[in-house]
Amino acid sequence: MNTLMQKTQVAKQADSDLLQLVIFRLAEEEFGVDIMAVQEIIKMPAITVIPQAPEYVAGVINLRGRIIVVISLGKKFDIQSCDKNEEYKVIVVELENQVIGMMVDSVSEVLRIPSSSVDPAPDIIKSGVSSNYIQGVGKLDDRLLILLDLRNVLSEYETEELSQLV
Repeated sequence: MNTLMQKTQVAKQADSDLLQLVIFRLAEEEFGVDIMAVQEIIKMPAITVIPQAPEYVAGVINLRGRIIVVISLGKKFDIQSCDKNEEYKVIVVELENQVIGMMVDSVSEVLRIPSSSVDPAPDIIKSGVSSNYIQGVGKLDDRLLILLDLRNVLSEYETEELSQLV
């Protein structure tokens, strides 16, 4: 009986050491976000453009009667996304008690990776002011995943600005 309880505790510890991530692409780069922050992933719907919105704001969508601001992560991170394609997805997340959509080139998979395979972002990356949204870099076989800290993707000012758009 003691052995069974010990095995169960070891299994629970192993589960807690795993990160479950939604993996998506922007141009040629792969990014990951904690699945617990993701409400849903939808195909690219029709977007209504908002005049005089910040450049990274793609517009707003109606998601089952709820108006949601959609930001283009490619524009926000200054990454040239692919040309228009049918794979564009919107990852719906909650940031600072506000639901927003993040437009990405494609969503590829949900992965579980050990937290031990995540390294802090290199200093050269952390030195950039706009890179405080990078939580770390995940190593998976021959792939590197840039892990985003969604709490820092938008500044407090930008979050407030988006809440005023809706």
